[in-house]
Amino acid sequence: MTVQLPPNSDGDPVLAAGPQTHVTLPAPAIELINAARWYGNVVAVNDVSFSLGAGVTGLLGPNGAGKTTVLHMLAGFLAPSAGTVHVLGRSPNRDPSVYRQIGLVPEREAVYPFLTGLDYVRFNARLQGLTNSDQASRDAIRRVGLEDAMDRPIGTYSKGMRQRAKVAGALVHDPQVLLLDEPFNGMDPRQRLAMMDLLTEMAAAGRTILFSSHILEEVERVGNDILVMVAGRLAASGDYRAIRALMTDRPHTITIRSSDDRRLAASLMGDSAIFGVELGAAGLSVRTAHLSVFRRLIAGASRSAGVRLFEVVSGDESLESVFDYLVRR
Repeated sequence: MTVQLPPNSDGDPVLAAGPQTHVTLPAPAIELINAARWYGNVVAVNDVSFSLGAGVTGLLGPNGAGKTTVLHMLAGFLAPSAGTVHVLGRSPNRDPSVYRQIGLVPEREAVYPFLTGLDYVRFNARLQGLTNSDQASRDAIRRVGLEDAMDRPIGTYSKGMRQRAKVAGALVHDPQVLLLDEPFNGMDPRQRLAMMDLLTEMAAAGRTILFSSHILEEVERVGNDILVMVAGRLAASGDYRAIRALMTDRPHTITIRSSDDRRLAASLMGDSAIFGVELGAAGLSVRTAHLSVFRRLIAGASRSAGVRLFEVVSGDESLESVFDYLVRR
C-alpha cells in the first residue's frame, strides 16, 4: 500500500518518497461473515457479519435474539448453517487446537455439585493440557476472589460464587479469546465490579472478550463497543455513542439549568436546529436532532442572552436509549 502523509497547505495529498510500503494488518481475533444458523424451519441467526480485535465488546439483544447461538458458534459447539465463523483465523467447529485459545463461560449451569471449586478449575486446566495445572488453578481462583471457598463443594456455593468458579475455569489456561454468556448473573454489586475490573484488565493485556448481558449498565461500564442483535440479525455494531449520533430521526433531549432559563429559551427558539423548548421545574428542556450543532450553539446563545450556564445534561445518550431505539423501531 502507499503510505499517505497529511495534505500540504494547498490541500493536496503528499505521497511519501521512496518505494511503496506494504503493511500487513493483524487478522481479527473473531470474524463472522454472513453467518447463519437454523434449526429446521426456525432461523436463530441470519446473515450476521462482524469482526473483533482486542478489547471488550458487549453482545446485547432481547431473549431469543440469537446471542447464545452466536457464542456457541464461536466456541465451536455449533457449525454455521451458512456463512463463515472464524476464531483466530480458523473455524472453531471440531478443531481442538482452537479450543486451547478459547475460554467459555456458558449461561447454563453445568458444574458437578460434589466437586470443590479447586477441583472444577483444575479439571479444566487438565483438559487444556496444562503441566502446572494445580498452580494455574489456584492463580485463576485467586483472580476471581474465591480463595476462601475453593475447598468447598460447588453445591454449597451461591449463584454468584458458581459464576465466578465458571469464570476461573474459563481463564485458567490464559485464553486469547474469552466468551461469556450472562457472566454477572447472581453476583452482588461488589463481585460485579471486581469481575468488570478483571475483564478490563484482560482486554488491556490484548485479549478479545465478548460477553452477553441483559443489564445495560454492565455493558456501559466495561466498554463502549456493542453488538445489538434483534430477531437473529445484527441491528447495530460499534461505539454506542457513535450509533446514538446517527439516530437523527430521534431527537436528543437536553436539560439545562441556568441563571435565567426563560431568557435562554427565548435565545434558543430562533435557531433552526432546535425542535422544541420547554420550561419546567427541573430546568429548561431542549430538543434537537443535531447534538454537535447544539453544543456549539448553546455557548453562543448563553453569551448573547447574558445568561450563566450551571448544568447541561443530555438525558438520552445512554446505552439504554440506544438499545431501546434499536429493539423497538
